Amino acid sequence: MSCLVASLFLLPIISDALNIIVSNDDGFASANIREFYRLLKAAGHNAWIVAPVMNQSGRGGTEVFTTEATLTAPSQYNIIPKGAPSFGTDPNDSHIWYYNGTPATCTFFALDYVVPRYWNGTKVDLLVAGPNFGDNLGSFLYTLSGTIGATYAAVERSIPAIAFSGGNGAQRSYKEINATTESGYPDPATIDAQLSVAIVNQLAENSKASQLLPFGYGINVNYPEITSLTDASCVNPPFIQTRMSGGADVDKAVFNESTRLFTYGYVQSAGLNTCINGDCTLPGETTVVDGGCFSSVTIFTVDYDAPNCAGSASVRPLLQPLVQYQNSTTNSTSSGKRSVHPRT
Repeated sequence: MSCLVASLFLLPIISDALNIIVSNDDGFASANIREFYRLLKAAGHNAWIVAPVMNQSGRGGTEVFTTEATLTAPSQYNIIPKGAPSFGTDPNDSHIWYYNGTPATCTFFALDYVVPRYWNGTKVDLLVAGPNFGDNLGSFLYTLSGTIGATYAAVERSIPAIAFSGGNGAQRSYKEINATTESGYPDPATIDAQLSVAIVNQLAENSKASQLLPFGYGINVNYPEITSLTDASCVNPPFIQTRMSGGADVDKAVFNESTRLFTYGYVQSAGLNTCINGDCTLPGETTVVDGGCFSSVTIFTVDYDAPNCAGSASVRPLLQPLVQYQNSTTNSTSSGKRSVHPRT
């Protein structure tokens, strides 16, 4: 085992401890979130899980609050019984909360119920989501992923946030984490959690401001498939600075003539992968993770306005004279002149 790998497996207790909400879209009892939570606490952070009671993958930033006061079915892995309250804590840990809703809704439940009622005035320093079972690479999955949806919901509430996703896609309970593996290295859930804690610790150590990230900014981290269950070919993927676009896929509809049903396939398009914002010299996160045993780290912002560049300069005139600038005193429409007012 290399010294670099060993250092990850013996993560130090950090002096810059953070107050962290841990969420995901795979559910509050999944292997990855529980390992991440465990290792964050072991590193000295004040971590609380607030996550969906059931798997909510693929929900993006959808906000759905339950209309049922009690659970109409048992939670994932039967940890919480049918008929229990629609929100509450794990029977064995009062810092592990579940809510019967989407990942973004769990973010709001955490910020507007759990924190004000149970954190005794403590400030939230960071929300982390994941590590997800399966990667979330590129701008299309940014909109689709519940893991990233929980993350950008926090960013939009002025809470720094990081989404973590891993290439090992098989979902499983925290009770199924392997104590030993064929390779002698930890279970993939443990390795993904160790890598994620390393990112959190690095951010905590380097950030000297009261706000870990600038307002409106978040981070998207993706890991390749960890091979520790069978061999050591990918157990310590180095982190690479990346951008979201570049080599990324978007879905397409694929029709099966025999079954007369549709499913999804993948296609790369210029509409998804044209570099408009950010550093266009950085490699795309999809290219990096798919290209070998590497982890990608992408910075994103929730300011979705197009930048003031050649693209915007060419599009805005196409909307005139119907669409005016706010400082214009008139707007020529069929209904005559009217003032242009800002949104209230």
